[in-house]
Amino acid sequence: MLEKYDDLRRVDVSQWVEKRDGADYLNWAKVVDLLHEHGAEKVYFEPIENSSTGSSLYMADREFSDSKGNKNRVYETAVRIVIDDLEFIQRGPVTNGSNPVKDNSMSQQRLWNCQTRLFVKGVAIRTGLGFDLWLKDELKTDKENWEDDLSKHDIFKIKERCQQIYTQKLKEGLSVKEIADKLHKTEDEVKALFSYFDTLSNFEKDLSNIDTKSR
Repeated sequence: MLEKYDDLRRVDVSQWVEKRDGADYLNWAKVVDLLHEHGAEKVYFEPIENSSTGSSLYMADREFSDSKGNKNRVYETAVRIVIDDLEFIQRGPVTNGSNPVKDNSMSQQRLWNCQTRLFVKGVAIRTGLGFDLWLKDELKTDKENWEDDLSKHDIFKIKERCQQIYTQKLKEGLSVKEIADKLHKTEDEVKALFSYFDTLSNFEKDLSNIDTKSR
């Protein structure tokens, strides 16, 4: 009988993790091996066929264009995973590392790589084996997405960091004039730079409040 979730989550899989396409990769065959080692008697997965095409590749009907004007579709695939009496489907996008696979780079090998990764991920979610590897990956992705979302950036946080550095330089013994000299600026210019943050903040508000309907 397969061990419990908490026990499988404590299994250290890091020694079998490799880098592939910029992401951590745990070999699917090793996952099968580890599941058997920890009590499973039957473990396998198989791609789910798209009844419309006869392929295991699913795609959106609508095309999308990237920033360079390249046409692309949203591609997905799915696998059926069986572990003893446990049976479930894991579905996900076809990716190259953390990037979506585009029309000009789609191949059977990329599709297979995605399906094996879905197997490993599905096993982690349902059984706990290797789950911390995915937790680390998801937290990293969330952080990158947050950093790319300009609406979450606060200009006053940048001002605060600059003020902290400035204060630290004063504590280290530099005078206001010495700091300005090292920046090749006058003391008034340095002071003005800090006020720019307020100016930019007000500029952003003014831009947002422009009424385009009153032209």
